[in-house]
Amino acid sequence: MMSAYLGLSGEELLAQLTWIAAEGRMKSAAEYVKSRLPEVLKQHLQDYERDKENSVMSYQTILEQQILSIDREMLEKLTVSYDEAGTTCLIALLSDKELTVANVGDSRGVLCDKDGNAIPLSHDHKPYQLKERKRIKRAGGFISFNGSWRVQGILAMSRSLGDYPLKNLNVVIPDPDILTFDLDKLQPEFMILASDGLWDAFSNEEAVRFIKERLDEPHFGAKSIVLQSFYRGCPDNITVMVVKFRNSSKAEEQ
Repeated sequence: MMSAYLGLSGEELLAQLTWIAAEGRMKSAAEYVKSRLPEVLKQHLQDYERDKENSVMSYQTILEQQILSIDREMLEKLTVSYDEAGTTCLIALLSDKELTVANVGDSRGVLCDKDGNAIPLSHDHKPYQLKERKRIKRAGGFISFNGSWRVQGILAMSRSLGDYPLKNLNVVIPDPDILTFDLDKLQPEFMILASDGLWDAFSNEEAVRFIKERLDEPHFGAKSIVLQSFYRGCPDNITVMVVKFRNSSKAEEQ
Protein backbone atom coordinates (compact mmCIF):
# COMPACT_ATOMS: atom_id res chain seq x y z
CA MET A 1 0.00 0.00 0.00
CA MET A 2 1.09 3.53 -0.71
CA SER A 3 0.80 6.19 1.95
CA ALA A 4 2.38 9.53 2.77
CA TYR A 5 2.23 12.46 5.13
CA LEU A 6 3.06 15.96 3.94
CA GLY A 7 3.41 18.97 6.23
CA LEU A 8 3.20 22.37 4.57
CA SER A 9 4.58 25.33 6.48
CA GLY A 10 5.65 28.90 5.90
CA GLU A 11 4.94 32.45 6.96
CA GLU A 12 1.46 32.35 5.49
CA LEU A 13 0.79 28.63 5.04
CA LEU A 14 0.09 26.57 8.13
CA ALA A 15 -1.85 23.75 6.52
CA GLN A 16 -1.19 20.08 6.92
CA LEU A 17 -2.06 17.67 4.16
CA THR A 18 -2.52 14.00 4.94
CA TRP A 19 -3.30 11.54 2.18
CA ILE A 20 -3.50 7.91 1.25
CA ALA A 21 -3.11 6.49 -2.23
CA ALA A 22 -4.09 2.89 -1.72
CA GLU A 23 -2.77 0.22 -4.06
CA GLY A 24 -5.18 -0.92 -6.74
CA ARG A 25 -4.55 -3.71 -9.21
CA MET A 26 -0.93 -2.66 -9.74
CA LYS A 27 1.47 -0.35 -7.94
CA SER A 28 2.17 2.00 -10.85
CA ALA A 29 -0.96 4.13 -10.42
CA ALA A 30 -0.53 4.52 -6.66
CA GLU A 31 3.17 5.28 -7.10
CA TYR A 32 2.40 7.93 -9.70
CA VAL A 33 -0.21 9.65 -7.52
CA LYS A 34 2.10 9.47 -4.51
CA SER A 35 4.97 11.09 -6.39
CA ARG A 36 3.00 13.80 -8.20
CA LEU A 37 -0.11 14.85 -6.26
CA PRO A 38 1.56 16.17 -3.07
CA GLU A 39 3.92 18.23 -5.21
CA VAL A 40 1.22 19.94 -7.28
CA LEU A 41 -1.11 20.41 -4.32
CA LYS A 42 1.65 22.01 -2.28
CA GLN A 43 2.36 24.53 -5.03
CA HIS A 44 -1.29 25.46 -5.60
CA LEU A 45 -2.04 25.70 -1.89
CA GLN A 46 0.96 27.97 -1.34
CA ASP A 47 -0.13 30.19 -4.24
CA TYR A 48 -3.63 30.34 -2.80
CA GLU A 49 -2.44 31.24 0.70
CA ARG A 50 -0.28 34.08 -0.62
CA ASP A 51 -3.29 35.88 -2.10
CA LYS A 52 -6.20 34.23 -0.32
CA GLU A 53 -8.32 37.37 0.11
CA ASN A 54 -8.36 38.12 -3.62
CA SER A 55 -8.58 34.56 -4.87
CA VAL A 56 -11.70 33.06 -6.42
CA MET A 57 -10.39 29.63 -5.46
CA SER A 58 -11.01 27.63 -2.28
CA TYR A 59 -9.52 24.53 -0.71
CA GLN A 60 -12.37 22.52 -2.22
CA THR A 61 -11.84 23.78 -5.77
CA ILE A 62 -8.07 23.34 -5.55
CA LEU A 63 -8.43 19.74 -4.38
CA GLU A 64 -11.01 18.91 -7.03
CA GLN A 65 -9.11 20.52 -9.90
CA GLN A 66 -5.78 18.93 -9.04
CA ILE A 67 -7.21 15.46 -8.45
CA LEU A 68 -8.92 15.56 -11.85
CA SER A 69 -5.78 16.99 -13.45
CA ILE A 70 -3.61 14.19 -12.05
CA ASP A 71 -6.08 11.61 -13.35
CA ARG A 72 -5.95 13.08 -16.88
CA GLU A 73 -2.17 13.25 -16.74
CA MET A 74 -1.90 9.67 -15.52
CA LEU A 75 -4.38 8.31 -18.06
CA GLU A 76 -2.29 9.68 -20.92
CA LYS A 77 0.77 7.83 -19.65
CA LEU A 78 -1.03 4.61 -18.73
CA THR A 79 -2.86 4.42 -22.06
CA VAL A 80 0.38 4.66 -24.03
CA SER A 81 1.91 1.81 -22.03
CA TYR A 82 -1.36 -0.20 -21.92
CA ASP A 83 -1.15 -0.12 -18.12
CA GLU A 84 -4.59 -0.81 -16.60
CA ALA A 85 -3.56 0.15 -13.05
CA GLY A 86 -5.79 2.23 -10.80
CA THR A 87 -5.82 3.62 -7.29
CA THR A 88 -8.02 5.23 -4.67
CA CYS A 89 -7.17 8.62 -3.20
CA LEU A 90 -8.09 10.03 0.21
CA ILE A 91 -6.94 13.52 1.26
CA ALA A 92 -7.49 15.37 4.53
CA LEU A 93 -6.52 19.05 4.55
CA LEU A 94 -6.32 20.79 7.92
CA SER A 95 -6.27 24.58 7.95
CA ASP A 96 -7.24 26.94 10.76
CA LYS A 97 -10.37 25.41 12.29
CA GLU A 98 -11.57 23.50 9.24
CA LEU A 99 -10.95 20.01 7.99
CA THR A 100 -11.51 19.40 4.27
CA VAL A 101 -11.63 15.80 3.07
CA ALA A 102 -11.54 14.68 -0.57
CA ASN A 103 -12.17 11.07 -1.53
CA VAL A 104 -12.06 9.02 -4.72
CA GLY A 105 -12.77 5.31 -4.36
CA ASP A 106 -13.31 3.14 -1.31
CA SER A 107 -10.66 4.32 1.13
CA ARG A 108 -12.36 5.94 4.13
CA GLY A 109 -11.81 8.60 6.76
CA VAL A 110 -13.40 8.49 10.22
CA LEU A 111 -13.04 11.05 13.02
CA CYS A 112 -13.44 10.59 16.77
CA ASP A 113 -15.16 13.65 18.24
CA LYS A 114 -15.01 14.99 21.81
CA ASP A 115 -17.70 12.54 22.93
CA GLY A 116 -16.04 9.50 21.40
CA ASN A 117 -18.47 9.31 18.48
CA ALA A 118 -17.33 7.97 15.11
CA ILE A 119 -17.94 10.69 12.50
CA PRO A 120 -17.63 9.59 8.83
CA LEU A 121 -15.36 11.92 6.87
CA SER A 122 -16.02 10.37 3.46
CA HIS A 123 -18.40 8.19 1.47
CA ASP A 124 -17.22 4.94 -0.11
CA HIS A 125 -17.69 4.85 -3.87
CA LYS A 126 -19.14 1.37 -4.35
CA PRO A 127 -21.02 0.06 -7.42
CA TYR A 128 -24.02 -1.14 -5.38
CA GLN A 129 -24.85 2.35 -4.06
CA LEU A 130 -28.01 3.69 -5.69
CA LYS A 131 -26.44 6.95 -6.87
CA GLU A 132 -23.44 5.19 -8.39
CA ARG A 133 -25.55 2.39 -9.87
CA LYS A 134 -27.79 4.89 -11.66
CA ARG A 135 -24.80 6.82 -12.99
CA ILE A 136 -23.15 3.66 -14.29
CA LYS A 137 -26.38 2.57 -15.99
CA ARG A 138 -26.80 6.00 -17.63
CA ALA A 139 -23.28 5.63 -19.04
CA GLY A 140 -24.27 2.32 -20.62
CA GLY A 141 -22.46 0.17 -18.08
CA PHE A 142 -23.54 -2.56 -15.69
CA ILE A 143 -22.65 -4.01 -12.31
CA SER A 144 -22.48 -7.69 -11.46
CA PHE A 145 -21.89 -9.76 -8.34
CA ASN A 146 -19.12 -12.33 -8.01
CA GLY A 147 -18.19 -12.33 -4.35
CA SER A 148 -18.51 -8.53 -4.45
CA TRP A 149 -20.31 -6.01 -6.66
CA ARG A 150 -18.14 -4.91 -9.59
CA VAL A 151 -18.37 -2.40 -12.43
CA GLN A 152 -18.41 -4.26 -15.77
CA GLY A 153 -17.60 -7.36 -13.72
CA ILE A 154 -14.11 -5.96 -13.09
CA LEU A 155 -13.71 -3.16 -10.55
CA ALA A 156 -15.05 -3.29 -6.98
CA MET A 157 -15.29 0.51 -6.71
CA SER A 158 -17.13 2.97 -8.92
CA ARG A 159 -14.62 5.84 -8.84
CA SER A 160 -10.84 5.76 -9.05
CA LEU A 161 -7.74 7.37 -10.48
CA GLY A 162 -6.33 5.48 -13.45
CA ASP A 163 -8.19 2.39 -14.73
CA TYR A 164 -8.14 3.77 -18.27
CA PRO A 165 -10.22 1.01 -19.98
CA LEU A 166 -13.18 1.76 -17.69
CA LYS A 167 -12.56 5.52 -17.91
CA ASN A 168 -12.84 5.33 -21.69
CA LEU A 169 -16.29 3.81 -21.20
CA ASN A 170 -17.12 6.55 -18.66
CA VAL A 171 -18.52 3.99 -16.22
CA VAL A 172 -15.77 4.70 -13.69
CA ILE A 173 -15.04 8.37 -12.98
CA PRO A 174 -12.33 10.27 -11.03
CA ASP A 175 -14.63 12.93 -9.52
CA PRO A 176 -13.95 13.35 -5.78
CA ASP A 177 -16.53 13.88 -3.07
CA ILE A 178 -15.34 16.77 -0.91
CA LEU A 179 -16.66 17.47 2.60
CA THR A 180 -15.76 20.21 5.10
CA PHE A 181 -15.95 19.90 8.88
CA ASP A 182 -15.95 22.51 11.67
CA LEU A 183 -13.26 21.48 14.15
CA ASP A 184 -14.45 23.92 16.81
CA LYS A 185 -17.78 22.14 16.83
CA LEU A 186 -16.43 18.60 16.70
CA GLN A 187 -13.41 19.12 18.98
CA PRO A 188 -11.81 15.99 17.49
CA GLU A 189 -9.47 13.69 19.36
CA PHE A 190 -8.11 11.85 16.34
CA MET A 191 -8.96 10.69 12.83
CA ILE A 192 -8.33 7.44 11.00
CA LEU A 193 -7.56 7.38 7.27
CA ALA A 194 -7.46 3.87 5.86
CA SER A 195 -7.82 1.75 2.75
CA ASP A 196 -10.78 -0.57 2.35
CA GLY A 197 -9.01 -3.58 3.86
CA LEU A 198 -9.40 -2.12 7.34
CA TRP A 199 -13.10 -1.38 6.86
CA ASP A 200 -13.72 -4.95 5.70
CA ALA A 201 -12.67 -6.04 9.20
CA PHE A 202 -13.79 -3.10 11.38
CA SER A 203 -16.88 -0.92 11.52
CA ASN A 204 -16.33 2.82 12.01
CA GLU A 205 -17.32 2.54 15.67
CA GLU A 206 -15.11 -0.49 16.32
CA ALA A 207 -12.09 1.20 14.76
CA VAL A 208 -12.59 4.36 16.82
CA ARG A 209 -12.90 2.36 20.04
CA PHE A 210 -9.82 0.30 19.19
CA ILE A 211 -7.63 3.33 18.46
CA LYS A 212 -8.99 5.35 21.40
CA GLU A 213 -7.82 2.65 23.81
CA ARG A 214 -4.30 2.82 22.33
CA LEU A 215 -3.75 6.54 21.74
CA ASP A 216 -0.91 6.71 24.26
CA GLU A 217 0.87 3.68 22.80
CA PRO A 218 3.61 3.96 20.16
CA HIS A 219 2.20 4.56 16.69
CA PHE A 220 -1.21 5.39 18.22
CA GLY A 221 -2.47 1.89 17.60
CA ALA A 222 -2.04 2.05 13.81
CA LYS A 223 0.13 -1.04 13.71
CA SER A 224 -2.10 -2.88 16.17
CA ILE A 225 -5.28 -2.34 14.18
CA VAL A 226 -3.59 -3.54 10.98
CA LEU A 227 -2.49 -6.75 12.70
CA GLN A 228 -5.94 -7.22 14.23
CA SER A 229 -7.50 -6.87 10.77
CA PHE A 230 -5.32 -9.70 9.50
CA TYR A 231 -6.24 -11.81 12.55
CA ARG A 232 -9.89 -11.24 11.68
CA GLY A 233 -9.26 -12.79 8.28
CA CYS A 234 -8.83 -9.76 6.03
CA PRO A 235 -6.89 -10.98 2.96
CA ASP A 236 -6.33 -7.49 1.52
CA ASN A 237 -3.36 -5.20 1.89
CA ILE A 238 -4.05 -2.44 4.41
CA THR A 239 -2.87 1.14 4.83
CA VAL A 240 -3.80 2.95 8.05
CA MET A 241 -2.90 6.44 9.19
CA VAL A 242 -3.93 7.81 12.59
CA VAL A 243 -3.74 11.57 13.12
CA LYS A 244 -3.99 12.71 16.73
CA PHE A 245 -5.41 16.21 17.20
CA ARG A 246 -4.84 16.77 20.90
CA ASN A 247 -1.34 17.35 22.29
CA SER A 248 0.23 16.12 19.07
CA SER A 249 0.39 17.13 15.43
CA LYS A 250 2.11 13.97 14.26
CA ALA A 251 0.61 11.34 12.02
CA GLU A 252 1.37 7.70 12.57
CA GLU A 253 1.07 5.21 9.77
CA GLN A 254 1.48 1.55 9.08
